[in-house]
Amino acid sequence: MVPIVREFTLPDLGEGLTGAEVVRWLVEVGEVIAVDQPVVEVETAKAVVEVPCPYGGVVTARYGEPGEERAVGQPLVTVAVGSSAAGGEQDQPLDDGASGNVLVGYGVSAGGKGSRRRRVGVPVAVATPEVAAPEVVAPAVVAVISPLVRRLAREHGIDLAGLTGSGPEGLILRADVERAVAAPAAPALQTGAVVAEEASIPLRGLRRTVAEKLTRSHHEIPAATCWVDADATELLDLRRQMNQGNGPKVSLLALLARICTAALARHPELNASVELDAAGAPVALRRHSAVHLGFAAQSDRGLVVPVVRSAHLLSTEQLGAELSRLTEAARAGSLRPAELTGGTFTLNNYGVFGVDGSTPILNHPEAAMLGVGRIVAKPWVHQGQLAVRQVTQLSFTFDHRVCDGGTAGGFLRFVADCVEQPGMLLRQL
Repeated sequence: MVPIVREFTLPDLGEGLTGAEVVRWLVEVGEVIAVDQPVVEVETAKAVVEVPCPYGGVVTARYGEPGEERAVGQPLVTVAVGSSAAGGEQDQPLDDGASGNVLVGYGVSAGGKGSRRRRVGVPVAVATPEVAAPEVVAPAVVAVISPLVRRLAREHGIDLAGLTGSGPEGLILRADVERAVAAPAAPALQTGAVVAEEASIPLRGLRRTVAEKLTRSHHEIPAATCWVDADATELLDLRRQMNQGNGPKVSLLALLARICTAALARHPELNASVELDAAGAPVALRRHSAVHLGFAAQSDRGLVVPVVRSAHLLSTEQLGAELSRLTEAARAGSLRPAELTGGTFTLNNYGVFGVDGSTPILNHPEAAMLGVGRIVAKPWVHQGQLAVRQVTQLSFTFDHRVCDGGTAGGFLRFVADCVEQPGMLLRQL
């Protein structure tokens, strides 16, 4: 039976994403694959995911090298289905042969089973039963698991095959790549030569999305910032009391998140966004009924903002558990697109970087962001006496179209009072 060649294109990834970068191929040309078997690992602006192919059969062609961008609708692989080489599946439907499944967590393209697919790219070579598939020479195995390590090596031109991994069984870790990146710079520092040549680095993936979003926020939102110092000694004492015993530990970030939800209950106008008309002029304020709390988290891919859904309905302990889960997912590069979108307010704890203050750009289209600086011992007047207290700087950046300075000041003052006297939170429960 003559096989039918099906073209599998990069699916609609949803969340406004229009393309992805090939990280690594999981199959070779000539390999027999099953229905819904992952064939390629791609990196979008939001996550690294494996893409399953809805066809079973023999892979006849691959499109895109690692590091290459593929747009939605461009081909990824072609598969010869219905042949004896595909496991004897002669009875596979000839109209499409697809599983009908979609990539979990993403949208689907218009037109489903049986629809005509648009051909993009060069013609493919079809493997027929009369012509044996070309012999494929397997590449040397490189002991790398993390796609983030591969990307770091690719960005710096490091050949992974030439590295000796320091991980278990020779696994190449991020630290190994970073050492390889730093090694060539040592002679330059000794001789006084230029350490790095000037280069133009393309904005791709997450970095490009962040750049576009921040540019839009800066151009569109008239933001203002106010700040205040606060004595966090009692908040730290409360955290120590809550963490006594063997139960789940409550993080400082969870307490700050709880303070944010209490403050937004008092000032719901700040849990909002501005609606624009076709010309880009503000026409309405949308107040959100739920607090979807975003928080800044550092990952190997850069700064990301995971979102805690319906944070106002969670206890402090539940907030802590969800914040911890999302932070670990951010570090592992496994956040789903749905976990990185839809925020209504952002908490930014830049104190972890050892700095006191900041005037951040708002996370468009949100109207406000609370920033928390490092907590450090300082001389402070406490109960009329000079004492050494644990002090932090709180900053509040807001969209001036949503409120005036009085509302912003009231919000920030309530947050500062809760930091200094955390017992005030009991009045909000």
